[in-house]
Parts: sequence; structure tokens; C-alpha cells
Amino acid sequence: MKKSTLLTALVLLAVGGLLLHYRIHYFMVADKLHPGATVFSGSFFLATLFPLIHLFLVTALFLSRKTAVYGYLLNGMLVVYGTIFMVHFSIAQLMAKPIPLHLVPLNSTLPDIAILWADFFVGKALYDLCIKGPK
Repeated sequence: MKKSTLLTALVLLAVGGLLLHYRIHYFMVADKLHPGATVFSGSFFLATLFPLIHLFLVTALFLSRKTAVYGYLLNGMLVVYGTIFMVHFSIAQLMAKPIPLHLVPLNSTLPDIAILWADFFVGKALYDLCIKGPK
């Protein structure tokens, strides 16, 4: 597999994650005390910041063989943090509004977590290609 193909896949997954988080967790939320006004939500901002870091910094780190290890490390950290945050979000949502068990896989963040881990394995393949070379 070519490095450019894996890098393109990594960028597309990062762009998809960024757009998804920006749509779902827009960090300027309506102020309940002042209708018509918006306030900054720090937790929603982090949900947008992590994909931004992934898109720009992780991609930049994977461009060079010397920094690919840092790209792999940062990509892995973002995947672990993202998994923990999304599982927490799902559990909190399910506790607030219980749903039937058969609806949990599609109404939780499980599909998003699967995409996130696919991103990790694309990063792993890219790292292996950068460090070890093609086999």
C-alpha cells in the first residue's frame, strides 16, 4: 500500500470526525437564561478541538519519517481519549433516557467508536510503512 493512499484515508477520517463533531457538539450553545444569546461550552469545544488536532498535527507528523512515531503516539492518544469520552457520553445519555436493549448499538456512540478505531489502524499501517518500509 502506498503512503499517499494511507495518508489520504487518515485525512478523510479526520475531516469526517471534525465535521461530525462540529455538527453534533457545536460549542456555542443557546443560553437558557437569556433567550437569543449563546454561550461558550468548553466540553463541546474539546469535542471539536481533538479532531482539529488530529487533522492538522497528526497529519503533519506523519509526513516525515522522523516524526512518524510522534504522529502514531498522538493518534493513539486521541483514539483512547475519544473512546473514553464517547463511552462516557453514551452512558450518560442512556442513563438520562433509557432505551430498549436492542436499540443500544445504533443509538449509542458504538458506530463512532468503530470508525475511530479504524482511524487508529490506518495510522498504525501508515506508521509501519514509514518506519519499516513496504513489505
